[in-house]
Amino acid sequence: MTAYELAQVNIARLKYPLDSAELKDFVDALDPVNAVADESAGFVWRLQSDSGNATDVPVFGDAWLIVNLSVWRDVEALKAFMYAGRHRELLSRRREWFERVEEAMTALWWVPAGHRPTVAEAERHLRHLRENGPAAHTFTLRESYPAPGEDDRG
Repeated sequence: MTAYELAQVNIARLKYPLDSAELKDFVDALDPVNAVADESAGFVWRLQSDSGNATDVPVFGDAWLIVNLSVWRDVEALKAFMYAGRHRELLSRRREWFERVEEAMTALWWVPAGHRPTVAEAERHLRHLRENGPAAHTFTLRESYPAPGEDDRG
């Protein structure tokens, strides 16, 4: 068992209300994609409300933002889920449903095994990334850092 797990937050600004015809394909795919995530190798936990997803969980006090907050075994497990199957299909359509935003909307960080991050914690990591760029404390998939105490030279 590892001492750390990977937390990830991804927020998106909706182009349309969640109950709109324009977002029907996205909303209809939430439960199936979440089910795939839940069964993926390396998946640990995801934020969800009583709805089973987190589209109604407030982030940054903005009703047009939705949040995805999860914990994974490591960066490789997260990438394996993100870039395969149904999730990859949804990624390819993201510009249909979400505004293009210049500031960082995704952040990764290491948490002690068993820790479940809060939205407030995720907001702090996004702010840190926006203000300071990637570092060992908060990083991105493109510029990731090893868990504390791990050697990144592979």
